[in-house]
Amino acid sequence: MGQRPNQLTPGAGPWHRWGHELREIRISRRLSQQGLATLALIDRSHLARLERAERPVPRQIAVVVDEVLDACGALVRLWEWAERQELRSCAGDGAGPVGRGLSRARAWGHGAGTAADGASPAVDVASGVVGQAGSDPDDADTVVVPCRVHGRILFVPVPRRVVLASPLAGLAATALPTPAAASSFPSDMGSPVEHYTQLRRLLIQTDNLIGPRHVLPTLRQHLVQLTLRRRTARGPDAVRLLALETRYEELAGWLAQDIGDERTAHGHTARALDASHITGDSDLTAYILGRKAQLAVDTGHPTDALGLATAARRTARPGSRLEVIAVMHQAHAHAVLKDAPQALRKYDTALALLGRTNDDGVWGSWLDEAYIHTARARSLAALGHYEEAATGFDTAIVALPATYRRDRGVYLARAACAHAGTGNTLLAARIGVQAIGIAAESGSARIIGQLDRLDHALAPAAREPGVSEFREALDRIVLHPA
Repeated sequence: MGQRPNQLTPGAGPWHRWGHELREIRISRRLSQQGLATLALIDRSHLARLERAERPVPRQIAVVVDEVLDACGALVRLWEWAERQELRSCAGDGAGPVGRGLSRARAWGHGAGTAADGASPAVDVASGVVGQAGSDPDDADTVVVPCRVHGRILFVPVPRRVVLASPLAGLAATALPTPAAASSFPSDMGSPVEHYTQLRRLLIQTDNLIGPRHVLPTLRQHLVQLTLRRRTARGPDAVRLLALETRYEELAGWLAQDIGDERTAHGHTARALDASHITGDSDLTAYILGRKAQLAVDTGHPTDALGLATAARRTARPGSRLEVIAVMHQAHAHAVLKDAPQALRKYDTALALLGRTNDDGVWGSWLDEAYIHTARARSLAALGHYEEAATGFDTAIVALPATYRRDRGVYLARAACAHAGTGNTLLAARIGVQAIGIAAESGSARIIGQLDRLDHALAPAAREPGVSEFREALDRIVLHPA
């Protein structure tokens, strides 16, 4: 007979109510405490104490368990309510916010080092937060970083101060924007639409050079300012600013995905789609639907991606580059679903459509035959056609401009995986090491995710020359649990 669950008292206080709701949703999903703890990367005993309101609940844990339980934000909203109740209670009795915020984390290790060689002791990711609760504001500030968990590289929210204290301090660059007052706008800005359009172009160029972790904080700050501008605008200016805000949201989603923060990426992209419908710009809607398709397939939902790509093609103007882009998203979704004939036919369709497209100006100006062939190489790899995929990526790497630094890292990592698929482990490891250097500079989850696949593909040859060097280099750019 299983252990009888402890009696909860939701009426005893706001955190007791939160813990009771957590248990109710968990049970409705037919998950044990251990099952939820495993999925959420939280220690089971720590989770039990949260249900019994014996520990302060970090907001990040509320976000994670809400997502794992598919609670549609209910646990996050209840967390925010409970925090407000606690603040009122503290204000009423003159006490400070005792017990609020994240518990203090243990130190994190880095690479394969140990305490003996000067590395910090490692932390158990499954425990997440342990020890005495603190009120340090930094405790509530987390950053998503790559961590080695059960042999795989996962992107896990970690307190920023912990990352700053590690050799991976550069990954802590991403920060939430400081809210900007409308009065902070420069008076001589001129046209706000032109100003923010130029800034967006500059941010896109900078992203490819130095990576998303350095660009995203700046973009978020500009997004806050742009939103304030749009809310005070009227008439045509308000419409143009909303369309631009939509593109900023889409770009923020792209950058958030590239730092491994998939939840934030989905949020930005969903807001972009909503705003595109408000503008009534069907081109904008088609583009965002395509981005949602790309995000869906990259996060493991190819069936959803196929539906979104089909909607994007249906929305796009016939004969436009947006139609070509939508067809490419359809093609890759088919490839991930292992439907090779459909995938290859879609790429043939994309090439044929490209030859007949009109000049769209802004939309898909970067789209050419070489880009389609590179996308096709990625799909060929998904289908297991590694020889053709490797040839496609090798060709793309040679043709890529030097300023496309992050993209070069993505192509290198994908090429390495393709070469590993052909059995050429030495070449795969050598190319992988090149990609690691760019991944360390940029913090790109797109590169690191591919390198994780390569790491597992090369595991059977771990002792071969070059392979061990690759795996040691990869270990040096991720955090390691105890």
